[in-house]
Amino acid sequence: MAARRQVLKVGCALALAGVLAACASVVGPRRVELPQARLQAGIERRFPLHNRMLELFDVQLTQPRLAIQPETDRIALTLDVSVAPPFLRQSWSGTMALSGHLQLDLPHNAVVLTDTHLDRFDVNGIDASRARDLGHAADLLVSQLVRDMPVYSFRPEDLRYAGIQFVPTSLHAAPGALVVTLEPAK
Repeated sequence: MAARRQVLKVGCALALAGVLAACASVVGPRRVELPQARLQAGIERRFPLHNRMLELFDVQLTQPRLAIQPETDRIALTLDVSVAPPFLRQSWSGTMALSGHLQLDLPHNAVVLTDTHLDRFDVNGIDASRARDLGHAADLLVSQLVRDMPVYSFRPEDLRYAGIQFVPTSLHAAPGALVVTLEPAK
């Protein structure tokens, strides 16, 4: 009798596993929209950033403002910047704008910013030639600071639906949102 119950339990477990596997193929891919406000909140948690540029300037990046650029499948990020030489009591402030591609980081279940490019670097009170030189150095600094920066991290519950585990497989920018395709895990 006990052996019969054990066989019945194993049979039920196998049948349930088969039903879940069948559901996974029926459910198929899902598209999830991540609104710009959610992405903005994700990026704000990563700031302020502090760094020393060329051992000559202390740089602080604050107030990130994210904009989705669906026509180029990129995002733009505008930041307030403060530049101060550590040996002087003077500092300069301004803004910088950069753009980058968004990419899936599957091991970390995140959307990360890659392939960044400095689009604009404006610092008040610095002459044009010095600002241009600082801009070149800032481009390198920004590439290091924000390379592979998570813009959004998926929570475990974001990747489960109807008892099925999903994995992100692709993404693209749309007006006001990022659209991520999720497929059942294999």
